[in-house]
Amino acid sequence: MVAAVDHETHREEEHAIRLSIIGMRCAGCVKTVENALKGVSGVKAVNVNFADHSAVVEGDADPQVLRAALQEAGYDAAVMESFEDLEAQEKMEEERYRSLLRKSAVAAAWGVPLMIGGWLDWWPAIGTPAGSNFWAIVSLITFGVMYYSGGHFFSGALKSLRGGAANMDTLIAMGTGSAWLYSTIVVDFADVLPPEATHPYFEAAVIIIAFVALGGALETRARGKASSAIRKLIGLQPRTARVIRNGKELDVPIEQVGVEEILRVRPGEKIPVDGVIIEGHSSVDESMITGESIPVEKTVGDEVIGGTLNQRGTFLMKATRIGKDTVLAHIIDSVRQAQSSKPEIGRMVDQIAAVFVPVVVGIAAFTFFVWWAFGPQPSLGYAFVTSMTVLVIACPCALGLATPISIMVAVGRAAQSGILIRNGDAFQTAGQVTTIVLDKTGTVTEGKPRVTAVDPSSGWTEDLVLQLAASVEAGSEHPLAGAIVAEATDRGYELRPVTGFESVTGKGVRAKLDGQRILFGNLALMESEGIDCSEIIKLLDHYAGQGQTPMILVVEKKVAGIIAVADTIKPDSKEAIRQLREMGVKVWMVTGDNEKTARAIAKEAGVNEVRAQVMPEDKAKVVKELQAKGEIVAMVGDGINDAPALAQANVGFAIGTGTDIAIESGDIVIMQGSLLKVPETMKLSQATVRNIKQNLLGAFIYNISAIPVAAGLLYPFFGLLLNPMIAGAAMAMSSVTVVTNANRLRYIKL
Repeated sequence: MVAAVDHETHREEEHAIRLSIIGMRCAGCVKTVENALKGVSGVKAVNVNFADHSAVVEGDADPQVLRAALQEAGYDAAVMESFEDLEAQEKMEEERYRSLLRKSAVAAAWGVPLMIGGWLDWWPAIGTPAGSNFWAIVSLITFGVMYYSGGHFFSGALKSLRGGAANMDTLIAMGTGSAWLYSTIVVDFADVLPPEATHPYFEAAVIIIAFVALGGALETRARGKASSAIRKLIGLQPRTARVIRNGKELDVPIEQVGVEEILRVRPGEKIPVDGVIIEGHSSVDESMITGESIPVEKTVGDEVIGGTLNQRGTFLMKATRIGKDTVLAHIIDSVRQAQSSKPEIGRMVDQIAAVFVPVVVGIAAFTFFVWWAFGPQPSLGYAFVTSMTVLVIACPCALGLATPISIMVAVGRAAQSGILIRNGDAFQTAGQVTTIVLDKTGTVTEGKPRVTAVDPSSGWTEDLVLQLAASVEAGSEHPLAGAIVAEATDRGYELRPVTGFESVTGKGVRAKLDGQRILFGNLALMESEGIDCSEIIKLLDHYAGQGQTPMILVVEKKVAGIIAVADTIKPDSKEAIRQLREMGVKVWMVTGDNEKTARAIAKEAGVNEVRAQVMPEDKAKVVKELQAKGEIVAMVGDGINDAPALAQANVGFAIGTGTDIAIESGDIVIMQGSLLKVPETMKLSQATVRNIKQNLLGAFIYNISAIPVAAGLLYPFFGLLLNPMIAGAAMAMSSVTVVTNANRLRYIKL
């Protein structure tokens, strides 16, 4: 059932539309964009990520209809369908960065001299004939500068208000627009206003815009660094491939490569698509897929992954997966989904940010009326300055960036280490895990068992026992069966045909060979079949005590012999388990193997708690039992047989190799077989949650402390008021600080 659900989920995700949102400038935009997209017929779910200005829309909606809905709400979008789209998005972001720098420079070039001249008393006084002409010209030039450098704030504010929402544009437009309007009124009506209220704020309006534009440029550049992992992954995809067609070698665009085409890969080239080597051999650097720096030797029959780097040799390969079906494409898609996913803490912040702007506008209005009614003269001037400062300083950008930017950087950092995070909530939970349940075969051990002993009973030969066992097991896909068949093949035995083959899950197999009924499996199978094994119990215990798995061959209800198979522990399993225990995590091993073998492996690996002879479907029950005791449980398995347990666990780690892994089975996928990646993921999760809390704490402290100060709380006690220009700089720098702090995760040592 779980596998079916996973398949269905994957099917829906394949129809998801990824949009690059144009015009998002603050966390308040998230809710507006989500509501606009959800209002389109056919949309099932929407996930908007403020950190990279993207949205993932699931359903059957037309992309152009989605774009039209966003345009109506004051935004725009580009559909991200291919690798080339990312390049287009990068160019767009680079142009946005340069445009914001230009706008900031123009605003500063006008505002700074205006401010310095005011400090040095260079300008003529308002109300004088010279002053009236001078300040009228200043008003017009300031309007032009505001139109060029800050016009997008005003147009964005109007569009969002038409959509019944408010965002950062609303605050900036109201603050700077009212500064210009008030100053212009002062110039035109200086003779009817009190002298104390005739101070212009033209320089404040343009310098605020200069600071906000500069902050937006720096934030855009920092966001680009945060998404560097995706760019590196996409950069792995070669643009061309050398295809052999009609006996000739041709260089063709990667999009023109077909399934089962023959390709040549030369030394130093990137492997174009997923495939199988059919001629030649080489060593391949798979570090960007698996995180493992040591090159992997490849020869005929071995699978190769598109995007990995061929090193020494040259070989021919047959393409098996192309385009969006390749491992690299799935990894990129999964990383994007994870970077766009919102853990619980992020969803809570989005809800706060959605109501934050209207609340700030209310606070600004309240501040204005309090100062106007009760403030010292000129009360109107004080009311204007304080309310404008509140509007400018209170933008919730830093608040909205706090969670998604950290998740985005952490997911990219994990991908570079061969850890594929697919679920934001699970990643947040990974650092809180109290108990880890490990599968044995392929997780703690190599998963490549080999025959260590063939022990025939009286009247039987070693050769015949192994030949019969291998003949029966030839129809099984179990790793132990593969070891027995491989051993028989290596010895040159001919496998004989069997009939009535039947696999008994967790126990062994039944079949008929030359009319004789044969059983091959563990003691549980023999007991269920009523076979007397009392004479070999001690022998079974002996093998099991050495960490080997003994299997019994029975022909016509008589024991013919024992074959022992051993699976060695991975070199780094002991170290990984030691690290987990040092972190205070309880480590369990749950396996279908017999009790003694399981305990021998567990002892060698350093695992204290063992559950043996557990059927695959019962592993989920073990996880459930631990959860019932209040444990936060992570399950680590191969992603296929352990799917129910992976689904039941609070966090599911699917472990395996880059090509064979069932990416849809786990919340977190380890692209190589190293258990060390589990504590690494937990440490990264803990560091990420700390980083998010630092960002949120900083953003909350900034907003909670800045708004009262901006409103004039310190004035009655110290005579201090916050300058609106300083407020603009503080607001811009708060977002840059959050993004910079998140980028520290790129360099964390795991």
